[in-house]
Amino acid sequence: MTLRHHEIAEASHRILNPLVEPQLRLLGEIARVGPGTRQLDLACGKGEQLCRWAEWFGGSGVGVDLSPAFSAAARARATELGVADLVEVVTADAAAYLAEPGAFDLVSCLGATWIGGGLVGTIGLMRPALRPGGLLLVGEPFWNEAPPDACLAAYGFGPDDYASLEGTFDRLDAAGLELVEMVMATPETWDRYEASQWLAVTDWLARNPDDPDHDAMVAFRDSNRRTYLRWGRRYLGWGVFVARVK
Repeated sequence: MTLRHHEIAEASHRILNPLVEPQLRLLGEIARVGPGTRQLDLACGKGEQLCRWAEWFGGSGVGVDLSPAFSAAARARATELGVADLVEVVTADAAAYLAEPGAFDLVSCLGATWIGGGLVGTIGLMRPALRPGGLLLVGEPFWNEAPPDACLAAYGFGPDDYASLEGTFDRLDAAGLELVEMVMATPETWDRYEASQWLAVTDWLARNPDDPDHDAMVAFRDSNRRTYLRWGRRYLGWGVFVARVK
């Protein structure tokens, strides 16, 4: 999918991952966000995490996202919630963003570890900005059970792109991190994330019958729907892993 395809499919989303608002609040509580807490969120999407944590807990931070549409939505959300003085949104490639070294209490990347070529590479992007004793929050898929080859093919995943839950722990451990907490998506929150995209795309298709991306979005919706129903809901999990540097 292109960036524009993601913008269309996730047009109705505020949280661009399989968490819902109570889980987002729980994650902020686990991370002990409060006044004075400073966060860097790489591939921040529409900035809901940063904006809500600023509203609920008084934290501040910087969000970086490649999408002008998502970045604009994040700035609008900060204004809507009255936290524009606490949240800065930068439209840029998160993989190339040079943050001030050691300047952040929290560094997060929730569901976009492709920016670093995978989990370990993304951790490498995140660590320089983290102050000593701070927390890394990484959102990552994992396999609930070993997927058959047909599942990997349907998603276009390589056999080593993701691991089991224990395997994900092992990857964090090998990267020099200690897993201290986690917040897991559920089948129901996965449904909300995936199924709402089908409706968003269907609505967009009805409004834009002559758009050059019309046929590609039909193909995306139909393929995504079947892949999720046949494979994803059984095999694919997702969680935010909260870790400290050892």
